[in-house]
Amino acid sequence: MQGLLETAVENPWSTLEYVLDSPLHPGGRESTESLLNRADVAPGTRVLDAGCGAGDSVTLARNRGARAVGVDHDPRSGGVRGDLSALPVQDDNVDVVLAECVMCLVPDQSLAVQEIRRVLGPDGRLALSDMVVSGAAPDIPAPMSEVLCLSNTSSRVALLDRLERSGFVVTDVRDHREDLLAMRDQIDSRVDYESFLGLLGDRGDRLLDSIRELEAGVESGEISYVSLVASVD
Repeated sequence: MQGLLETAVENPWSTLEYVLDSPLHPGGRESTESLLNRADVAPGTRVLDAGCGAGDSVTLARNRGARAVGVDHDPRSGGVRGDLSALPVQDDNVDVVLAECVMCLVPDQSLAVQEIRRVLGPDGRLALSDMVVSGAAPDIPAPMSEVLCLSNTSSRVALLDRLERSGFVVTDVRDHREDLLAMRDQIDSRVDYESFLGLLGDRGDRLLDSIRELEAGVESGEISYVSLVASVD
């Protein structure tokens, strides 16, 4: 039993994927569909899903006739192996880059944004969603901080400034705090994490304290989730 608990903590991606049974970001498939709509993804649109994970969003884009491919450091479902800081794509070769809850996992976000700008062609669009903070993020140890998208999170202002300095014009920004709260409630309804972490002793207590700090930040609005569409300047 102890070994199973340790495995769940060390590999929270698989655990969360099992619990949510949907794309691992607030709003799930509905938020992805909305983001694709806002970025004008239509039949024939060349879409690159940067950080595609299991490929759910690639499938949604293809379902509407887009020419979509996914890139990920650990690709599944036919994705291409690659890194957001060095995308395996030629210059000016993509119409839309989709980046859902992935930028916060990149150590050098400015370099990643420049790479996205490089691969986008004329009239290209970036469709991005990510966690943002207005203060300090809770100190949650990896890998749980990564699956919660808090390992390298910036403020909303810093995110927009980074995009604009890299040659993007941000045209549409939306806050999805309600989706974040709904995701939290879904996890709470399916996992008794207080009892679960209580079995891990001091380590579990530290993780539980961090999660409670995270929940307080979400409730207060200091931690939120935003989506945006930005066009090439």
